[in-house]
Amino acid sequence: MTSIDPTDYVEVVEGVESLKFANAKQQAKFELGVCMAVYKWEELTTAVDNSWGGPKSADKRDWISGIVIDLFDEKIVDIQLIEETLLYAMVDEFDTEIDNDSALEIAALVMKFYKEVAMGNASGIDALYARWQEKQSSRVVNKVEVGADPNNPDADDSDDSDDDEDDVPELEDDAMEIDDQPQGPVVDDDGFELVQKKGRRR
Repeated sequence: MTSIDPTDYVEVVEGVESLKFANAKQQAKFELGVCMAVYKWEELTTAVDNSWGGPKSADKRDWISGIVIDLFDEKIVDIQLIEETLLYAMVDEFDTEIDNDSALEIAALVMKFYKEVAMGNASGIDALYARWQEKQSSRVVNKVEVGADPNNPDADDSDDSDDDEDDVPELEDDAMEIDDQPQGPVVDDDGFELVQKKGRRR
């Protein structure tokens, strides 16, 4: 990959209030490009797939695309600003610090798309969008497996996943109907005596 100049920037021409495209089609194409660049960020994809940002992780990814697009409401934007915005969003929304140059690469891609759209060229965005559509039909979710903590063997039984609830055995209906005071042995349909506890709610 060619080296990236983090100081590379775009700036409005005189008399223009923001970098937002006046042409609606150009603006829409650029916004698609930002979304495709953000979706291309593997570190963010992993965070979303593993719900590091909670149950609305996918929505947070779209929100990140939105705040990057909003940067271009200003009069000047450089690659470093986009990178910092991406990194801060990962920390704030996914509690994840990125220690590689992946955010810089995504920022540079956003800048590249902006310049291309400004020149009337959207081929790079269209190509990335086409590849993204193809991947959706055969996409494999990148789950990160967390092993047991040897110092705390029960740590992996946390409530991080709703799937864990499926392993909890449900109480028999008969057991839920036991009165507050024991009334002798209760036998189920199979002839087994049910254990009774005092004070059980109906």
